[in-house]
Amino acid sequence: MTLDTIEKFSKRFLEKAEGKRIHLVSHFDTDGISSAAIVSKAFERLDMQFSVKILKSLSDEEIDLFPDDKLIVILDLGSGSLNKLTESGKEIFIIDHHELENKKISEDIDILNFHLIEGGESLCSAELTYLFARAISMDNKDLAHLAILGMVGDVMERTINKTRDMIIKEANVKVKKGLLIYPSTRPLDRALEYNSRPFIPGVTGNSQGTFELLKEAGIEKNGRVFKALIDLTDDEMRNLVTSVMLRLNGQEKNSDFIGNLYLLKFFNKVEDARELSAMINACSRMDKPEIALMLCLGNTFARKQAERIYVKYRQHIISGLRYIDENKKIEGREYIIINARDKIKDTIIGTLASILSFSSMYKEGTIIIAMAYNEDKIKVSTRMAGRDVNSGRNLKELLDSVMRTLGGQSGGHKMAAGCVISREDEEKFIELMKKKLEFEVEKV
Repeated sequence: MTLDTIEKFSKRFLEKAEGKRIHLVSHFDTDGISSAAIVSKAFERLDMQFSVKILKSLSDEEIDLFPDDKLIVILDLGSGSLNKLTESGKEIFIIDHHELENKKISEDIDILNFHLIEGGESLCSAELTYLFARAISMDNKDLAHLAILGMVGDVMERTINKTRDMIIKEANVKVKKGLLIYPSTRPLDRALEYNSRPFIPGVTGNSQGTFELLKEAGIEKNGRVFKALIDLTDDEMRNLVTSVMLRLNGQEKNSDFIGNLYLLKFFNKVEDARELSAMINACSRMDKPEIALMLCLGNTFARKQAERIYVKYRQHIISGLRYIDENKKIEGREYIIINARDKIKDTIIGTLASILSFSSMYKEGTIIIAMAYNEDKIKVSTRMAGRDVNSGRNLKELLDSVMRTLGGQSGGHKMAAGCVISREDEEKFIELMKKKLEFEVEKV
């Protein structure tokens, strides 16, 4: 059903796009960047004229700037902005996987979203975009590895449905079961020290703690350096898992951090899909999305730049986690509000919220609300602690209800959602969230 729908969507696009220039808009996270790279390659092979714009979010102001003389293609965005997009009166194609603002869609808007497909399989935007490019031409099957980067970036690799399995096979990735830390291809001590999923108390951000963990696990240096995760023997992997479990105080299940490592060929060598995904994400979060896009397109100069940016980004993550740990937070019943103000970059606050949601610091179902300044605005990211998608409240619906009072839009999913508010609404937003959360707890 999903592939049939994509085939029809692709044919409609080719009919509408003939002889037209295209304005391509995509989200700035790994899923969006991977999607933009796939479509850029596919359009280039069709000799289409197109421009690319990478956005943090699809604001009303950005929609007003859409050119009148181009066909608009939106990737990994748009589902939460259908009302405004309809008002624009422009011809628009959308490939997205986020929950929809409404399902009454204008005739000018053609949207590919698995939420609209009866019996549709859950796929990230990069996977849907890859299938779109594949339907245009089977020559685009060589772009499957970019769909894997988007899948890993959106943490959707744990559920392997039929279509996802097909994409994995077409990407020619090597899959190995192991501890879910990255990079799995680099020295283990460095991977552990800079790892944040899972966040390992006393190890993440701590070189001495990392050395002690490896000593406890009986893993010694291979010459001058420690071996990589993918090179561990079965016994070494088991010992490492045991040592990590002890530091997590038994609050994490093995299934939470044991899973498939996806190894793919990139720049003519085997790379860890998680590290590449994190590197792409880092470039965008450090305000260099153009480097991330060129990296996906195979630019060797961009690869060198991305590696330098990634080092700085990881330093920001570690310092951000320390700031959150050492400073006051608003804690309530089954929720926590972290207002970092100007102490943490707005592009990183969502990543930190995700790290905390995957850590053992908060019990399953705890709502994490993280805030950071962005000029005269505040970026808000919400996450649900734990992995049970059936636990707790729907964060998208929660933010929608608050934004109806404040005015503005929110986007995301049940487990992860976000919005942008005015700086002048800072205290009002916090009070609304507290009242809403305390009231809903009382109802339960």
